[in-house]
Amino acid sequence: MKKILITGGAGYIGSHTAVELVKAGFLPIIIDDLSNSDIGVLDRLKEITGQELPFYKGNCGDKALLNQVSEDHQISGVIHFAAFKAVGESTEEPLKYYRNNVGGLISLLDFMQENNIRDIVFSSSCTVYGQPDTLPVTEDTPRKDAESPYGNTKKICEDILVDVVKSKVGLRVISLRYFNPVGAHESSKIGELPKGKPNNLVPFVTQTAAGIREKLTVFGGDYETPDGTCIRDYIHVVDLADAHLRAIQYLEGQTQDFYDVFNVGTGRGNTVLEVIQSFEKVSGKKLNYEIGPRRPGDVIKVWADTTKINDLLGWYPKKSLDDSMRDSWNWQKSL
Repeated sequence: MKKILITGGAGYIGSHTAVELVKAGFLPIIIDDLSNSDIGVLDRLKEITGQELPFYKGNCGDKALLNQVSEDHQISGVIHFAAFKAVGESTEEPLKYYRNNVGGLISLLDFMQENNIRDIVFSSSCTVYGQPDTLPVTEDTPRKDAESPYGNTKKICEDILVDVVKSKVGLRVISLRYFNPVGAHESSKIGELPKGKPNNLVPFVTQTAAGIREKLTVFGGDYETPDGTCIRDYIHVVDLADAHLRAIQYLEGQTQDFYDVFNVGTGRGNTVLEVIQSFEKVSGKKLNYEIGPRRPGDVIKVWADTTKINDLLGWYPKKSLDDSMRDSWNWQKSL
């Protein structure tokens, strides 16, 4: 059984990816410092997978911790999720983001070289495209100056990975540029569990419907879009987890010193109001929301061209926006 190290494996996307890896016959080894996740996720993963997954509490920048993992397990590949991801916070505390996101990757790559681990799937982001000049976005769309330090850490990390591959140390890398992950596992045992104020739309939607928040504010209603609200490509987290599984499997068949990048989205965009309408339809609840002023730095519209990941990884999204809203609402109710 091949062992895959998942940094940030107790988090939203990491936990769902752990489930998909187990289903495919891998053993996920989880590292997480629990700064934006909950220890209870591990029990829920055991309920879903039927097995206890090895867990190490700490930061992937901790060399002693990584060495302990290496002593305990023969790691055959890495999926690297661990990063801070709040855009607003990154503008207020940029050094925190560069130290953790960039520094963490460097520590991890050092560890991989020392232990002859060749394969890594990196959690990147469509933020590297900024506001693209043409849509949909392909992997060849030029990257733009980041709107935030968070976005810049993703660009820098991609560049670091490219440079390490060019140095001919035998590394095989895939960067997955996610669009907007939503939804939850169909069991409602794991889902998005933001600590404090959420940074994403859907937890605001579900928390408002649950009465945790008084109302939802939609940032801007006067954009050049069909209903005036921003457009994003919302991808179900289980579909996204499946993309990571396919990426780690794809790397096994590549030659050394390999780098490639894939968009992970649905290939279509939805407005914020369409997300709200989908939620209201599947939940049967009317949402209390208002249109507020635009939010500085927001990209107006972006969605993915998924031809490359369809063709090379054989990956296609299986779940709809309604599926995502239903699973998100069931997860919220389970809390």
